[in-house]
Amino acid sequence: MRTLFLFLAVLVAGCSRVSIDDYAGTSPALDLKEFFNGELVAYGILQNRSGQVTRKFEATITAYWRGEEGTLEEHFVFDDGEEQDRTWTLVHLGDNRYSGQAGDVVGMASGKVAGSAFNWRYRLDVPWNDGSIILNLDDWLYLVEENHLINRTALKKFGFTVAELTLVIEKVSS
Repeated sequence: MRTLFLFLAVLVAGCSRVSIDDYAGTSPALDLKEFFNGELVAYGILQNRSGQVTRKFEATITAYWRGEEGTLEEHFVFDDGEEQDRTWTLVHLGDNRYSGQAGDVVGMASGKVAGSAFNWRYRLDVPWNDGSIILNLDDWLYLVEENHLINRTALKKFGFTVAELTLVIEKVSS
């Protein structure tokens, strides 16, 4: 019984989450309206739950803002030839908080910037076999320097990570 209690205590301790507020004061400071403005290019991989790379892709992003509302037009080309488009509408809510919507996002995405990081969570309707599946995404963006950002996303179902997405986004023009 004592061994079981110790195991559970270690398991729970290992489940602590990083908070976006842990990045307050880090630099360079991420300004979403500044970084996501103009032409960008992204290169990424998708890994299954075992860590095996299952897809590679490139994306072009055209981003612009009108006041507190931003638009990100994304075009993805996967290594198997598949192409996908997604258009995000982002709204700056103040206090470093943002909301967002896209055609395949279920409900509303919500997130917050702190220092050099942005964390955002949303539900995504992903094609699966002959239908689709709803996954929960925990999306982290880290500004490395003025023109480069690294994006890491955990894709989860029933609380378990089923895939991970990693991409590098490069700002091409403002």
